[in-house]
Amino acid sequence: MPTLYTHIDSNIRKTWLLVSVFFVAIILIGYVFSYALNDSAILYFAVIFSIISSFISYWWSHKIVLAMSSAHEISHDSARELYHIVENLCITAGLPAPKIYIIDDSAPNAFATGRNPEHAVIAVTSGLLEKLNKSELEGVIAHELSHVGNRDILLATLVTVMVGLVVLLADWFRHWTFWGVGRRRESREGGGQLQLILFIAAIVLSILAPLFAMLMQLAISRKREFLADASGVLLTRYPEGLASALEKISADREPLEAANRATAHLYIASPFKEDEQHKISWLTKLFMTHPPVGERIAVLRGREK
Repeated sequence: MPTLYTHIDSNIRKTWLLVSVFFVAIILIGYVFSYALNDSAILYFAVIFSIISSFISYWWSHKIVLAMSSAHEISHDSARELYHIVENLCITAGLPAPKIYIIDDSAPNAFATGRNPEHAVIAVTSGLLEKLNKSELEGVIAHELSHVGNRDILLATLVTVMVGLVVLLADWFRHWTFWGVGRRRESREGGGQLQLILFIAAIVLSILAPLFAMLMQLAISRKREFLADASGVLLTRYPEGLASALEKISADREPLEAANRATAHLYIASPFKEDEQHKISWLTKLFMTHPPVGERIAVLRGREK
């Protein structure tokens, strides 16, 4: 039976497998689009654009996220217990202490961001500090520090850029096809069967590729949550703290007003309250930013649901 510790290796392998599939898929999609439109410049421009976007995301994404979340930095004197928890866990994890931000919202939640451990930030809501006890708060902070230590922010940036590239290629193809670029190619080459097949395949890809890219991004996000749960427990040596915290966060029915669809995947639990009273279908799981809380708690407590 899988345990908390075997989930670490399993999720690392599955995550990098998904990233590899992502790279191959982008190359294939780019090739089909470029061939169908007889213009390799499309792919070159898209790659250059994605590199520039990646550079901007790497250096300034954390500031953008904090501004979108209305978070403000706090001092040591204003939250001594929180600061001591963060500092002690950082010593255990061998990480530099991150800056700490507060989101003035009564819904309990938290996230980590930053381009690397030296420039990391942890943001928690005021509701998290009010509604969790010390061991539960330690579990949440350990989870977020694990995201920092596991370089999840870098991975998230990489995947986001790849998703953006797929969507960009799809949008360009549909736009240029509408203006007759594809038809001109077909008439110029005599309407060969291979060109026609690739052109039809490109149209289908332009419709389905963004959906598949988004699903793969969500799958990677869910895997990283399982990994951060496992890594966080290795820091605290107390799985029940995080399990109890997740129960309280999911049971709180107040939505997090500062969250939106662009930042939802960063939080320790979905900020949009989902009903887990009934069994979640496999199709619903595909579109979730986080694994079902019940499954995460079951793994933390050493059993599969």
